[in-house]
Amino acid sequence: MTPADAPAALDRPRRSALYLPASNAKAIAKARTLPCDVVILDLEDAVAPEAKEEARAAAVAAVAEGGFGHREVAIRANGIDTPWGAADLAAIAGSKADAVLVPKVDGPQDIAHYEAALAQAPASLQLWAMIETCASVFALEPIAAMAGSTRLSLWIMGTNDLAKEMRAQLTPERTPFLPFLSMTVAAARAHGVAILDGVCNEFRDLDAFEAEARQGLLFGFDGKSLIHPAQIDPCNAVFSPGEADLAWAHGVIEAFALPENQGKGAIRVDGKMTELLHLEQARRMVTVAERIAAAG
Repeated sequence: MTPADAPAALDRPRRSALYLPASNAKAIAKARTLPCDVVILDLEDAVAPEAKEEARAAAVAAVAEGGFGHREVAIRANGIDTPWGAADLAAIAGSKADAVLVPKVDGPQDIAHYEAALAQAPASLQLWAMIETCASVFALEPIAAMAGSTRLSLWIMGTNDLAKEMRAQLTPERTPFLPFLSMTVAAARAHGVAILDGVCNEFRDLDAFEAEARQGLLFGFDGKSLIHPAQIDPCNAVFSPGEADLAWAHGVIEAFALPENQGKGAIRVDGKMTELLHLEQARRMVTVAERIAAAG
């Protein structure tokens, strides 16, 4: 992805990213009919060691078969330092996946290693990275800065792995992780990296899931990674612009377009001071809403 493509990629709806074991053919077939924005075929956590090679072949075959429509398709590889990592990266590089998702990145040197391993991949293959280690949260800015010179374009929070490494409790409020969530979003935004929130383990309690999704929206995430199809609809609802939001956005755009407001940096809209930064926000919101509508 070139720098010119970056703004368009950031406006692409990525409200819901569903993880699926690449070894589960039935789940992959169903994913082609689900309303998620992203499908992640997992070769890492969801696949037992003895099934890794079979899952890799299944993921590549599923991408080649296609049928995912508007959905982005990513394949999560095993770490480059594992027995399966190099083969995973080689297979994904030769596939037609939209992205490769790599786990347990500790610093910018890891992004450089993955970039080198993907040197022969098409320029269209994006590099997505999991932020899920204690080391990574102390290297957020330099990791994000790698987006300027590599194919890195998106982060996904790995709160389960981070909780395990920290020996922290992953409560519904996610209190131990709040500083990391805000800092990770800030680092991503500083370098034009899209960012998705981590999974919610509550797939039966959709009220709890929705509360966590709304927390992610509050922090500024573009969307959320999911572990069950039941989470897709509430996730899409949370991360889609609402009617009131769009009414505000259209009002701002129309107000700045008035002849008397040409060249002004700040105007009054509905009794509130509104600046050019709000116009930028309004335009992005409308663009995202249009793309959601176009995807059906």
